[in-house]
Amino acid sequence: MKVKKRISSLFAEVKSQYSTIFKSNEEVDLNPEVLAYIVSQLQMYSLLESDIDVKGRAYEEIVGSNLRGDRGEFFTPRNICQMAVAMLDPGEKQLIMDPACGTGGFLITAMNHVIEKIRHAEIAKWGGNIERAEAATPARVKSFAEKFIVGTDLNPNLVKASKMNMVMNNDGAGGLYQANALQSPARWEEALRARNLMGCVDILFTNPPFGSKIPIDDPAILESYDLGHSWAYDEKADKWTMRDEVQKSQPPEILFIERCVRLLKPGTGRCAIVLPDGILGSPGLGYVREWILKNTRVLSSIDLHPDTFQPHVSIQTSVLVLQRKTPEDMAVEEAAGRFNNYRVFMAVADHIGHDKRGNITYVRDSAGNEIVEEIEEQTKEYEDGKPIYRRQRAQKKVIDDNTLQIAQAFRLWLSEQD
Repeated sequence: MKVKKRISSLFAEVKSQYSTIFKSNEEVDLNPEVLAYIVSQLQMYSLLESDIDVKGRAYEEIVGSNLRGDRGEFFTPRNICQMAVAMLDPGEKQLIMDPACGTGGFLITAMNHVIEKIRHAEIAKWGGNIERAEAATPARVKSFAEKFIVGTDLNPNLVKASKMNMVMNNDGAGGLYQANALQSPARWEEALRARNLMGCVDILFTNPPFGSKIPIDDPAILESYDLGHSWAYDEKADKWTMRDEVQKSQPPEILFIERCVRLLKPGTGRCAIVLPDGILGSPGLGYVREWILKNTRVLSSIDLHPDTFQPHVSIQTSVLVLQRKTPEDMAVEEAAGRFNNYRVFMAVADHIGHDKRGNITYVRDSAGNEIVEEIEEQTKEYEDGKPIYRRQRAQKKVIDDNTLQIAQAFRLWLSEQD
């Protein structure tokens, strides 16, 4: 009973602090013996300082029942999140958003990417004094998470799950909202409208729900999008022209492309969006590609392996990285009657670290043996309540995954561009 009373008291504090996640009448509905056993098993672990991949796997098990293929919702694999975040390399003063955040995979990866930058900056600032750096870091992290992390999702259960996920991963839950990102911003809740997001987002990551089984057929939404209208193709001029008529329906991923671009800052805003390959190659969707070329500069197209989303679904997708053009850039190209030529970084992620059953795959030598490499890791321990960082060497099997190499190659390529 002592454990149950202690947990109930702590949960009351949690409900007070995170009222947007837990209702005031919610209780921990476990008998004292079970609760005592759970506490005995978990008390030696720190969830806040656990590896993000470990927490990610655990969370997928907890909330997996909320994701159903018929709604076009699937977990974005962690390595794809990490690849996209490494490619766009967000900073502490950049507004980061995911308008279809699900359980928050992209946002948590981006947030932890920035937090690591903050920690390194504080350690350098205090001349390597870990204790002082650790004391100064939380305030900067809190300010960043409150001001520069924003996520929305239509599914209220996923929003709640993503808020809990954020709390376990250094918080940022205050920037998550239940909303239909495709609706007019005027219909968003007041707190979200107050963020004034349209045209103000620096970096955007998203894996929107997609599929013809979940069409957007609300005329009020469709008519507010260029890509919600019908388009006519002039074969002689090789050009698509938007018509006044509104389409009867559109797959959500097409409208999400336009919404994502409109959210970005003109000239500097960048996004990484997961899209089905049909958008990039289907002849009937040429107007979508023309709209993208007119409104953005395509920085990169990464072709993902068909097993990327396995064992949930087999679908051919790509990650498209776009940078929004300024109105002036668009006007110059319109006057010239053509789009400017530029280079695009392209790659194939043909090794994604798992097979179609979801089992991890490892690099093997010519004899079929799994390759093991020696790595150096940084560990964090506590002595007399003070954090101590140590370097240790360990042997680890090499996962057959080239997504990080793609991100590194992109950053090098980007640094070489004008």
